[in-house]
Amino acid sequence: MKSLFLSAIVFHSLFSFTYDIKPVKVAEGIHCYFGAPEVMDRVNNGNMVNSCFVDLGSSYLVIDSGPTYLYAKQATAEMQKIKKQKVSYVINTHIHDDHWLGNGYYQESGAEIIGPKIFANTTKSKETRMQKRISKEAYAKTEEVFPSKIVEGQKQLELEGVNIIFKAYDKKAHSENDMTVFIPSKRVVFAGDLVFNERIPSLRSGDINHWIKVLESINAMDVDFVIGGHGHAVSKDSTKATLEYLTTLKALILKQMEEGADIADVVKNSDLPAFQSYKLYDMMHRQNVEAAYRMLEWAE
Repeated sequence: MKSLFLSAIVFHSLFSFTYDIKPVKVAEGIHCYFGAPEVMDRVNNGNMVNSCFVDLGSSYLVIDSGPTYLYAKQATAEMQKIKKQKVSYVINTHIHDDHWLGNGYYQESGAEIIGPKIFANTTKSKETRMQKRISKEAYAKTEEVFPSKIVEGQKQLELEGVNIIFKAYDKKAHSENDMTVFIPSKRVVFAGDLVFNERIPSLRSGDINHWIKVLESINAMDVDFVIGGHGHAVSKDSTKATLEYLTTLKALILKQMEEGADIADVVKNSDLPAFQSYKLYDMMHRQNVEAAYRMLEWAE
């Protein structure tokens, strides 16, 4: 009897974590959850990423399912208070796990999960990055569930009568295989982590040259909203912070390379005062300098 009581306590504790998340209306039929400009840890438990719901008419389309099963479950519950309908489709913009570890919750309810082709060649890890950094309570029931429908290049789909245009980039930008989601009828582009706001972007698995080109192509689109993977900015010029950071960084590094500076000197002398107020600057900027130097050196 005692063991059953203890088991019940343990079971309850595993499912007792609650994210303090509320959807924000961006435009008619679009609500987003905006995470804090932080890295994942046992305080935010992965609530440092954006996840959006699009009303297709009789069901929801989710852009990036978030960091955990519980996050996805609680985000969906909040959306039911706005309009009670199921989630039929989930789109994963790229491979970084803070954006798609909520897939398992949506798979249980029968949603179709769509993502770029990198997922087709991905195997489950022994322990995810998220799992290492957040609490067991928050990570409860989370499993690695990959998209069942793969997008390569540019593809147009009609989901419940709504035209959706996917563009998956084969060359590295922010990640190895980023994908944008354009909904013409709503004049919105969901850009995933191609667009950061309020915090410094990460170049750890990307390419500065192609990232700049992709952002310039997004800027050329006739839209009202560009919604990124981190940060609250959603207007057409929400790309500005990331684009200015990357172009300024590239120019500074190239200038020092032309003057003969080696990587150690460039890392030491590449402070960007205009961006020092951005969150995570002290943590990530020098890593970005080193990563960008190696990319640009190879390109040269």
